[in-house]
Amino acid sequence: MPRELQVTEAFVELSGTLVAGADVVEYLHILARRAVELLDAAEAGLMLADERGGLRVMASSNERAHLLELFELQSDEGPCLDCYRSGQPLVNEWLDQDPGRWPRFSVRARALGFRSAHALPMRWQDQVIGSLNLFRDDAGSLTDADVAMGQALADVATIGILRERTLRETRAVSESLQFALNSRVVIEQAKGMVAARGGVTVDEAFDLLRGYARDTNSRLHEVAESAVAGRLGMRELGRAR
Repeated sequence: MPRELQVTEAFVELSGTLVAGADVVEYLHILARRAVELLDAAEAGLMLADERGGLRVMASSNERAHLLELFELQSDEGPCLDCYRSGQPLVNEWLDQDPGRWPRFSVRARALGFRSAHALPMRWQDQVIGSLNLFRDDAGSLTDADVAMGQALADVATIGILRERTLRETRAVSESLQFALNSRVVIEQAKGMVAARGGVTVDEAFDLLRGYARDTNSRLHEVAESAVAGRLGMRELGRAR
């Protein structure tokens, strides 16, 4: 498919999801997957700052990226953190060329099959609220056009997260971000519980939760809350396959 058509489809889906008032985690999950397609990356993820200024993993295209981003936060080193702290993009960072820069992160990333990492800031006016992170398995570089596209996606992610601030001017930015982060915690719990109950992978469990939310026209975090509380079982989720 020509890239122009891919870009059009991506932004039509994202704008439609935003207008429909979808759960912000669902919205960012779609964006992460679209970033993989548009930028020829292996995986993508988004980190978001909480009310104390610390980063937390918000969405990932796959569990492999999710695990690497969690490790990055635990080890307190890596391109995503540097991008957030500096507010500047970090692109074409080869993980085997400067092992002393992020020693623990680089080892873990290479063990997962990644060869390069890229991070683009998510900005609201003069405030950096997170980063869009891309990981590649090959040695290919991001072009200037790729970086511009990636930054556009990071900006769209920011708009999606803060949309409730526009609709409700009484809500502060930090409250909007915190609600999104709290939703993510419940969804992560639900993914693990569904995976354990159904004997499926974490990614498959997430797809079941998303499918059920779409089939019932429900918010993803509400479906996750029901799964965690035991009100929603594998029988109902299985119908969403």
